[in-house]
Amino acid sequence: MSLSTQNNPKFTIFELALYPMYAALMFASKAIMEILPNVHLIGMFVILFTVVYRARALVPIYIFVFITGLFNGFSVWWVPYIYIWAVLWGFAMLIPKNISKRAAFIVFPIICSLHGFFYGVLYAPFQAVAFGYSFEQAVAWIITGIPWDVVHGVSNFAVGFLIYPLAEVIRRAHKFIR
Repeated sequence: MSLSTQNNPKFTIFELALYPMYAALMFASKAIMEILPNVHLIGMFVILFTVVYRARALVPIYIFVFITGLFNGFSVWWVPYIYIWAVLWGFAMLIPKNISKRAAFIVFPIICSLHGFFYGVLYAPFQAVAFGYSFEQAVAWIITGIPWDVVHGVSNFAVGFLIYPLAEVIRRAHKFIR
């Protein structure tokens, strides 16, 4: 549950400070982990924030997307970021709010992992349009990226186990803030 009610479209001052800090945390964690190609915490953060804040999770997600473009260049590689993280957010929104702890420890890592495994497939449509790839060339592009998608999926699975405990920490912290 977010600090403001789901029916209240206004953001609290706390949220206006919190969401950019979450985005900065996402960006910093990705920058720190760039030494390990395709290993990062972004998928975990997207699901975590969605589980806790639901639709409002889009705020830190898109601030992160903007910061990434700002620091790394708004280039062709950046455009898929606009929709790739929204796909993961959408799947995370399908998770029931009252999911049991046991189910969460299964569902969260699986969704996080699947996003990593299919990252190249999600990226391919824009890549094909931007570079004029034929269907066969797009499929070849996806196939050549499979080893990196495997690394991405396996690492996302591992960090997916952090989602439930971190969600509980955030929820408990919000009780103290209220």
